[in-house]
Amino acid sequence: MSSVRLQSVSKRFGDHRAVNDFTLEVAQGEFLVLLGPSGCGKTTTLRMIAGFVEPSAGRILFGNRDVTDLPPYYRNTGLVFQGYALFPHLSVFENVAFGLRMRKLDRPVIERRTQEALRLVRLDAHAERMPRQLSGGQQQRVALARALVIEPEILLLDEPLSNLDAKLREEVRVEIRQLQRRLGLTTVMVTHDQEEALSVADRLVVMSNGEIQQIGTQRELYNAPANQFVASFIGRTNFFAGVISAPHRFKTESGLEIAIPSSAAGGQLLAIRPERVRLGNANGAANSFAGTIEFISYLGATTEYVVRLASGDAIAVEMHNARPDDSVPLAIGSEIQIAWDTDACQLIA
Repeated sequence: MSSVRLQSVSKRFGDHRAVNDFTLEVAQGEFLVLLGPSGCGKTTTLRMIAGFVEPSAGRILFGNRDVTDLPPYYRNTGLVFQGYALFPHLSVFENVAFGLRMRKLDRPVIERRTQEALRLVRLDAHAERMPRQLSGGQQQRVALARALVIEPEILLLDEPLSNLDAKLREEVRVEIRQLQRRLGLTTVMVTHDQEEALSVADRLVVMSNGEIQQIGTQRELYNAPANQFVASFIGRTNFFAGVISAPHRFKTESGLEIAIPSSAAGGQLLAIRPERVRLGNANGAANSFAGTIEFISYLGATTEYVVRLASGDAIAVEMHNARPDDSVPLAIGSEIQIAWDTDACQLIA
């Protein structure tokens, strides 16, 4: 196991800049997630760490070892691909043992380590099955065992759960996180799925257009986003463009006057998370406005409302269904009061 350092790493494909001046350190044993939309450069970054893509500039180090110019087979990384990449003509056992055979280890060592890896992912009873006889979740665990059996310094996961249905994806990501913690493996995972990233990461790197937008824990990124992109990509956010019009006041372009924290400074964009907005009861809140319910979306644990204010602004509101408020008319077209406190307001540059 080792730490990973990327020092001013860039990658260009012709005139296209896929990754630009990427500097990052992944601590030994850390689970780090590269998060961003398709085409943001996260998979290219992962493949540069693995050695499948050569950087156009910069250095990559595992611990104190410079691996920038080393081919993949000298880096000792375990890579789990998006499509699993299992050999259809080999059994589960032979798929997992493949990397060890390529390393020309003794047969007893291959058998022992392969059996251990299969036990680790709870597939030892399926060793003789063929990939086509397995479910999607089982195939994913075979791919994970194949990556782990070589005892890698770094585990790399490239959208490993994207081919699974929602329920199975949730189960397998918990298994991966528990396994990573138990083994203490330095892990870098790529995903575009916010919920997936938030549930497994020690830290997240939010990327856009080949550049790092922000690095931090889930709480740091959610509660203190560095810019509009991060605020909109991590969770849902209501945005209001405008200016600070007076001490502790923000005036939107539509003319809405919003009370903000006394500590707020700078920024021409006000962000308010939907779950910080209340329906029907101001309870002494600094901000309270009348509006009309325009849309309702029942999501099981929560219900989301879109409320159109008299100013013309639309604001999303998220309410937990565990504490229903019978005084609130829950119907499209109903007039309603919404409210939020000043500490729900975030000013973003």
